[in-house]
Amino acid sequence: MTAASSGTVLVLNSGSSSLKYQVVAPSSGEVLASGIVERIGEGSGHVKHVAHGAVVKREQPVADHAEALRLVLALFDEAGPSLADAGVRAVGHRVVHGGALFSAPVVVDDAVVEEIRSLIPLAPLHNPANVTGIEVARELLDVPHVAVFDTAFFASLPPAAATYAIDAKVAAEHGVRRYGFHGTSHQYVSAAVAAHPAVSSRTVGRPGPLRQVVLHLGNGASASAVLDGVAVETSMGLTPLEGLVMGTRSGDLDPAIVFHLVRNAGLSVDEVDTLLNKGSGLKGLAGVNDMRELQGLIASGDSQAALALEVYLHRLRKYVGAYAAVLGGVDVLTFTAGVGENDARVRAGVVAGLGFLGLSVDPALNDERSSEARVVSPDGSAALVMVVPTNEELAIARQTLELARR
Repeated sequence: MTAASSGTVLVLNSGSSSLKYQVVAPSSGEVLASGIVERIGEGSGHVKHVAHGAVVKREQPVADHAEALRLVLALFDEAGPSLADAGVRAVGHRVVHGGALFSAPVVVDDAVVEEIRSLIPLAPLHNPANVTGIEVARELLDVPHVAVFDTAFFASLPPAAATYAIDAKVAAEHGVRRYGFHGTSHQYVSAAVAAHPAVSSRTVGRPGPLRQVVLHLGNGASASAVLDGVAVETSMGLTPLEGLVMGTRSGDLDPAIVFHLVRNAGLSVDEVDTLLNKGSGLKGLAGVNDMRELQGLIASGDSQAALALEVYLHRLRKYVGAYAAVLGGVDVLTFTAGVGENDARVRAGVVAGLGFLGLSVDPALNDERSSEARVVSPDGSAALVMVVPTNEELAIARQTLELARR
């Protein structure tokens, strides 16, 4: 059976100045085409379309998301595959914030669009572009459209994990709670772990639920605690700023730092927002936000870069330990996303000192490069350490097609 005959999904990720896309076959995971339009609304846009092993690149102004999507559709007709030939049955939209309104994917109609728009105050950098992408795509593509929310997997958080200790009335009026992000990735990876032979063979006949800690480590980074497939804790909160040290985000800090910078450094609220989201994390500590560049600086003897990595690893170890307490132990610790999948030194650095939880890595296994899900802990370990490549587009495609067929 071909991908077209079984049905494919066009997955759209509409950012503030970009549009990423893939045509995915949910049944096989095959990617028939992919691409990105960057610098939308700027003087010169960059377009890249990949299909049939060929790459089409263009440099041209792209005024807005409507023009970007029209350009993408023209490239499908010009460079292939046409959406009809590819068997596109639905469009899946990544939406960053679903708030308390959306705990699962939903078929998009006018009311859903307005509800997503109402959540813009919770995600002012992301949801406006998500709404624009949905509106444009619905105008141009006459197939079912499904919104898949980054926050949905964490709608199951227990009240004790989701609730901040601030005035309850203020929190309720303004939607202040822990929502969590990267949920599509955490859900996909934790399900892949549970289905992996190395895990399923250990859990057969074993009493008790499967206790997972998942570390999604990219430029953005988040941790989750997953108990038998259900998320019970996560590091990101009302926004993606809370939690781990990231490429440009600070992660956890004393909230009074904001007041201190406003009162004593003369920074405006917007300037503090920019500092914590775009000028902090590894970039703030060492001047670079790419882990590969940071490792290069460390190799050259840069002491500030070495400190940045230690801060990064310290925060990660602290979260793994905290989540072990939440779960009552750890059966599997999993690394995913760009850094988690590719940087053996980071994985070894996180696990160092966590032997009391049964966690360790086999240096040879940890150093191997592979695109497959794999175990990197020694044989006979009390707990497994795994590397599982994430695939958010495939996860969105599967959820989209399942809902569109109902």
